[in-house]
Amino acid sequence: MKITLIGTGNVGTNLAVAFRETGHEVIWLRGRDFRTEEIGGDVVVVSVRDEALPSVAERLRGVGTLVVHTAGSVPQEVLECPRRGVFYPMQTFTKERIVRFTDIPVFIESATDLPLLEQLARSISGRVFPLDSEGRKHLHLAAVFACNFANHCYALSETLLREHGIPFEVMLPLIDETAEKVHVLSPRKAQTGPAVRQDVSVLERQEAMLTGRLREIYRLMSESIHELNVNHT
Repeated sequence: MKITLIGTGNVGTNLAVAFRETGHEVIWLRGRDFRTEEIGGDVVVVSVRDEALPSVAERLRGVGTLVVHTAGSVPQEVLECPRRGVFYPMQTFTKERIVRFTDIPVFIESATDLPLLEQLARSISGRVFPLDSEGRKHLHLAAVFACNFANHCYALSETLLREHGIPFEVMLPLIDETAEKVHVLSPRKAQTGPAVRQDVSVLERQEAMLTGRLREIYRLMSESIHELNVNHT
């Protein structure tokens, strides 16, 4: 296909590589300064920050080509084109690390062009799922917990280690095993640590080592772990 890709950020960069590697022709435009006369082809993929979507959508209102956005938590109605949809690859993306799309789930939505959108999605991924905006909103929220919040915990761990001259790389085998386990066990069954065991002496001792926001996070996370375990026993 001939694809107009608007956006040069993390998602746009990875999509540009994936589309080109699978033989598509890509016209790659910056989200801030493209001209409407540059728009064309079979599909227009808008991959910009959520807050920039309405302004970009306004400039694409009269486009007759299928226009889709890649945002997880934004409904397709933000696009006011006659042919519109969503093309949401659920993965964490950075420009510095180009990922392979083969196993990345791609969630698609379109009232007018679902077969065309599915054809595009299957050209780069073997895991394609139709999902409406309501379902995708909850999917994206779950992804925030599984990815963004988990990565933030890595960053907090790195901060604690740095204060005592310990390199973060010592955590990598632990992180890898934690991720591997949930391929064969449910996250609840894979849970270990003092909170799930309700080892009060360890919990109190570790909480006392922390101050401010970190102490609050430790307490809330420990309580949540214990409550989830109790409610499922």
